Amino acid sequence: MRESHHAESFVSPVWKRYTSIVAERAEGAYIYSADGTRYLDFTCGIAVTNTGHCHPRVVRAIQEQAAKLLHGQVNIVYHRPLLELVEELRTIVPPPIDCFFFSNSGAEAVEGAVKLARQATGRPNIIVFQGSFHGRTALAMALTTSKTIYRAGYQPLPAGIFVAPYPYAYRYGWDAEQTLAFCLRELEVLLKTQTAPAETAAILVEPVLGEGGYVVPPPGFLRELRRLCDKHAILLIADEIQCGFGRTGKWFAVEHSGVVPDIMVMAKGLASGLPLSCVAARRELMERWTPGSHGGTYGGNAVACAAAVATVRVIREEGLLENAQRQGTLLLHRLRELQREFPLLGDVRGLGLMVGAEFTTPDGEPDPVTARQVIERCLERQLLLLTCGTYDNVVRWMPPLIVTAEQIETAAEIFRQSLSLTFNP
Repeated sequence: MRESHHAESFVSPVWKRYTSIVAERAEGAYIYSADGTRYLDFTCGIAVTNTGHCHPRVVRAIQEQAAKLLHGQVNIVYHRPLLELVEELRTIVPPPIDCFFFSNSGAEAVEGAVKLARQATGRPNIIVFQGSFHGRTALAMALTTSKTIYRAGYQPLPAGIFVAPYPYAYRYGWDAEQTLAFCLRELEVLLKTQTAPAETAAILVEPVLGEGGYVVPPPGFLRELRRLCDKHAILLIADEIQCGFGRTGKWFAVEHSGVVPDIMVMAKGLASGLPLSCVAARRELMERWTPGSHGGTYGGNAVACAAAVATVRVIREEGLLENAQRQGTLLLHRLRELQREFPLLGDVRGLGLMVGAEFTTPDGEPDPVTARQVIERCLERQLLLLTCGTYDNVVRWMPPLIVTAEQIETAAEIFRQSLSLTFNP
């Protein structure tokens, strides 16, 4: 048998690494390494383990289903976990959304949503927003504008994608009202100069910008997109992959604005760590999708669906939406206290437990060096955090929705210590 203790050297280096931790097990808000070190995990596998690591109810559902049926291909058979998941989702998505297609990854779901929009409308073009992240497969890359690294070396990408500005007030240096007005004007210009409404199938938007910087748009943004889409018979697609399933303190981030999209895309927190994604829309739209023109072997896997059913029930029955609101308020308060102490922490923003802390230099430029140093010092103190943003200068906070006030306080104190060491070595 080959030696395994150097196996990591055979893992493809295309995976950019934040740590070299070898995880042995995980529970709740903690990951335990092979050498026994305990890490407070405020990354959640990139906003995936919303119910915490290895929630007992989710684990039990996986174990029980694994003993019954591992795979029943959806073109061939229905299975109980898929049907139960449909019923659970119907209770949490905004009506009149009532029809669901399942895939494995977020990128798959995004591509499915765009295919649905194009076929349902008979129009070719899609509008996305600056800073967007929708995946790394070919069409998803074309829809992604948060960093050039996701696209560089892969051009030419699929056509028919047009980019509008996202209302990122801190980046522009304006207040929310001025930023919103500018972005809406530019979107109208885009419809006059690059993609006519009659050839625009959909506007695809993250209700809270994820990889692009954890940016919460002004309250009127989604409402104005809805109005514009209704005016021109354009479909509105909400990418809830990172901001869904309680992350912002509501089931879905669109609920903060009261807007109902035509299509919703979800993944990440849907199944507490098992690969599962979903395209959700009105049946009337889904019926315009030619049968057989889209599919997938593993979509709606029985074990993943069982995990998702348990996930929805845990979030609902254990009050995790309410906890996300409470602990998110505490986290924002603590970070804003630190912002007053450390002025290079230029902006703190967020909804629920989706919080960004943006570092800028004294002259207002993005400061990825400091952001990286701070999260490295946090890692030394057993706190796991990630960066995001076009310049990687935003520390993103995405603890599990089960997080306690004590864990928030512990993380904030580690962050304070790391800031102190960075600015006052």
